[in-house]
Amino acid sequence: MSAPDRRLTLLRDGLADRRLQGRVAADRFADVTTMQASAPIASIRKAPEPDAEQEDQLVFGERFDVLFETGDFAFGQARRDGYVGYVTRDALSAPLLAPTHRIAALRSYAFSAPDIKSAIVGLYSLNALVTVEATEGRFVRAARAGWFPVEHLAPIGTGETDYVAVAQRFLGAPYQWGGRESLGLDCSALVQQALAACSRACPRDTDQQRAFFPEVAEPERRRGDLVFWKGHVAILLDPETILHANAHHMATAIEPLAQAIARIDAAGVGAPLGYRRV
Repeated sequence: MSAPDRRLTLLRDGLADRRLQGRVAADRFADVTTMQASAPIASIRKAPEPDAEQEDQLVFGERFDVLFETGDFAFGQARRDGYVGYVTRDALSAPLLAPTHRIAALRSYAFSAPDIKSAIVGLYSLNALVTVEATEGRFVRAARAGWFPVEHLAPIGTGETDYVAVAQRFLGAPYQWGGRESLGLDCSALVQQALAACSRACPRDTDQQRAFFPEVAEPERRRGDLVFWKGHVAILLDPETILHANAHHMATAIEPLAQAIARIDAAGVGAPLGYRRV
């Protein structure tokens, strides 16, 4: 039996998700408790420490299967992309709420009242899942959040159609390792979040995405295709230009493909591993 992928296997210290029984070796198996992100953004960390490496994030309203708690943290698995790690317990809530809408703007403030002059209670990112409880004028009240301008929401099930255009809205957003939010994200999250806005599933990390999408020959590359390097991915805006969240610019940036290939190769990463069709 091959070793399970730590990123995607709800197993730690000999305890595993009961649904994995017969598939992984563990001392004990237990049922999970499903909770929901109630903070605008919640870090998924590698260890139960506030300064541990952030490997992923939960966006508001996303579900998280909790296997156990330790101190101020819950260990579990994100339903959106299967990532496993530790989330602060105060960023999670129950019971589960069925989302009615998603944040369709790149980011939106939640207000304490249906009034733009009222106090701001949170900043929410694209694809946050909200449950509308009330409407007043141009505002809707979302459970566990606040009042949002109705223009910033879209009903669940109504996705956008051009994921490249969605990704371009992140232009200039700071690079953030493990980030999935509008204020900062990494290369694979840019792809994942843009596709999520179009109601399309996408794995979290570059190696997973490269395995997920079908290969396309280099001469046939076109707008919307992905180009992969070891540990990095970029979106083609056209056959010669890419958009990518990257640590060189420390931002989501547009760059000539040939320039990126030369720069990344000079840094010791090597040539592109190939192209994929989304």
